[in-house]
Amino acid sequence: MKIQRLQAAACGPPFPVHEGLVGRLLAAHGPGAAAGVESRDPTVAHVLATCAGYAYADVDTVTMMMARLGLEQANCACVAQTVEAMFVFSTAFLAQSGCGRVVVLCYRGTETGNIGHWLGDADVGPDAIAVGGEPLGVHAGFYRNMRATRWGVIRELTSALEGRSLADPSRRVAHPLEALYITGHSLGGALALLFAISLLYSTEHRGLAGRLRGVYTFGQPMALIDPIPEGCRPLGDRVFRHLLPRDIVPALPPAQWGGFAHIGHEYRYAEGAWRRAETPVPQLRHLGEIPRSLLGIFATAKHRDAARFAVRDHAPQHYIAALRPAGRVTEFGDYA
Repeated sequence: MKIQRLQAAACGPPFPVHEGLVGRLLAAHGPGAAAGVESRDPTVAHVLATCAGYAYADVDTVTMMMARLGLEQANCACVAQTVEAMFVFSTAFLAQSGCGRVVVLCYRGTETGNIGHWLGDADVGPDAIAVGGEPLGVHAGFYRNMRATRWGVIRELTSALEGRSLADPSRRVAHPLEALYITGHSLGGALALLFAISLLYSTEHRGLAGRLRGVYTFGQPMALIDPIPEGCRPLGDRVFRHLLPRDIVPALPPAQWGGFAHIGHEYRYAEGAWRRAETPVPQLRHLGEIPRSLLGIFATAKHRDAARFAVRDHAPQHYIAALRPAGRVTEFGDYA
């Protein structure tokens, strides 16, 4: 397992994107905050979507972007494990606020040029996690990738809970961990969900589980097998899934590969706004939609706009753009 560490350098104007970000992350989903559906926070969603998008890069890039967003003295760590023969390509980034009170855990999604990643995505399993004494069926390939780095991530979070810097564990920060957010785009969103489940339903890490504020995912595929035990309902209140209207990935795996389902609150983007969906996106019924969505990138603009699904809508930059607040500088330092 490979671990890299880095502390953010000062950014200066025109950053940060979000003034007082640490305070906002502490207040959202905290004591006294709205619960359930109404608790989704648009600033949190933008920050976590940006982190999830840049998780496809390296620890230097993630550290820089988190500093630009508002974690200006962020302590960052990257935990990675690759076992090609087992289709394991697991990378997790942890960004700790300079004061130590907030940590964002972000999983990298499927890398488009990595065939091993795609083969792992297709390994639906099943496997299972124990939830309150009941077995919860899960996507085997996703679960294996989460487990590959789980103990490394737990060690980093435990260090944060003890008040240590993730950039240099020999150095202490002002405060121990108070608020944990977990996020990811695509496969990264599925790993984020599975890690949250493994954390909340473990008897070994109750201290960490008590710090979990929310799980925000973007273009996340289904990771859980139907039926989902009642014991998962408390976690569902903390999960906020975002999807663009023609992104095919949230409808995967296809029904021909087994019965999968989503959990949590689903938000879809339409007419310039994010709205909560009354029912989750259904599982894909027709396998032919997959090649059509991929081939759509070569179609004319008219045919692309008429298609039910478009692979373009899955790209992380489109989630970031749809969640970007008006009137604020972008992560690039300009105004969109």
